[in-house]
Amino acid sequence: MSRISAARGVWLPVAAWAVTRAVVLLCVLRVLVLPGPDVTTDVSVIYQGWFDVLKTGTFPLADVTWQYPPAAALAILSPGLLPFLDYAPAFSTLILLTDGVVLALFLRAGRRPGHRPAGAWVWIAGVALLGPTAYARYDLMVTAVAVAALFAAVRRPRVAGALIALGALLKVWPALLLTGAAGRGRRARALWWSAAGTAAGLTLFFVAAAPGALAFLTFQRDRGTEVESLGALAFHFARQFGWQGQVLLNYGSLEFLGPGVPVAGTVALTLSLAAVGWLFLWRVRARELGHATLCEAAFTATLLFTTTSRVISPQYMLWLVGLAAVCVTVRACRQTLPAVLVLLATGVTLLEFPVRFADVVASDPKGVALLVVRNGLLVAASLLACRRLWASTRDGGPGEDGRGDEPGDGAGVVGARKPADGMAPAAPRLTAAVAAVRKRATAG
Repeated sequence: MSRISAARGVWLPVAAWAVTRAVVLLCVLRVLVLPGPDVTTDVSVIYQGWFDVLKTGTFPLADVTWQYPPAAALAILSPGLLPFLDYAPAFSTLILLTDGVVLALFLRAGRRPGHRPAGAWVWIAGVALLGPTAYARYDLMVTAVAVAALFAAVRRPRVAGALIALGALLKVWPALLLTGAAGRGRRARALWWSAAGTAAGLTLFFVAAAPGALAFLTFQRDRGTEVESLGALAFHFARQFGWQGQVLLNYGSLEFLGPGVPVAGTVALTLSLAAVGWLFLWRVRARELGHATLCEAAFTATLLFTTTSRVISPQYMLWLVGLAAVCVTVRACRQTLPAVLVLLATGVTLLEFPVRFADVVASDPKGVALLVVRNGLLVAASLLACRRLWASTRDGGPGEDGRGDEPGDGAGVVGARKPADGMAPAAPRLTAAVAAVRKRATAG
């Protein structure tokens, strides 16, 4: 019976994955056509254009839409590994393979003590809920690196550090995985040194390999308030009362331009800095770092920065889905409700992009309502995640002893503190021995 249950535990999620991914691919191939804009043009037009430029030995210096760290070139060039396919089909094939690898990681992790298979289902549902956008951006590749890094941190901190560095040079945000990696232990030092060394080495390599490796810093700095962001809601409502701004394609996305937009950008930056301040305060005040802290902190930090960003592109939801799935996989983690809210927000994201994106751009009440719901879910998930992360490291919640799930694991969160009362079980025996000595001395 146990073998039958184990087989069901593998084949059922694999079957669900296969069915949902078949539907996603049919949408990508335009066999099933969703209302709204064609989400695949980013691959067939923008990515392929960058591919042609990168093959010449330089980064796309003349294209302000290139706003990615230098390792992103690896993702854009990767379809060249399948020369027998055109660029777009090759890209989709590689995304499908990467998606399958991530599912395998969750299924493998779910069988370990202290873990559960629910994370695989979160991943299956989350990618499906985002629809064809998940396969039309390279963010799924970045999320795969982040998931692998979190699972590797338990036993292979050096590997985890290298993966975090690679992820950060693919799309910056995986650097947030270091939020919960703290402490003075050997594992903490190994992770931090590995991440720093790999990041420095890769950056030097890309700078030496091709001109324009760091051009993304300027292009990203000049971005405005994208129409799907939290701050954009103010202008969607203002347009109902005669606001004179407009929506234009700017730096590769549709952004609000007009009176008050720079102020909204400043407010978004201020909120992001406030998130940094809260995370710093949490780390200073944290008393107990359990083996779930690494993934909880990474999920919370990424939620905060995504929600307060000037840009909340639909593909950003993949980051949150991946980290939410890791949190749900670890039994000691307290982020299940925020993870559910992220899944709901991902489903609403499909409705606002691409299905009702024209309504969003026009500030139509239907489109604005979808944005209010989606962004409201992200705000609620962020606040709940913060509260639960704070509680889990203040009140000695599940996993507070910092020990791994298996013998010899060590701390699941790198550098987790060992319990101060580690010798407590010996205390009764010690007290009894002292009493016996005193009794003999009295008798003598």
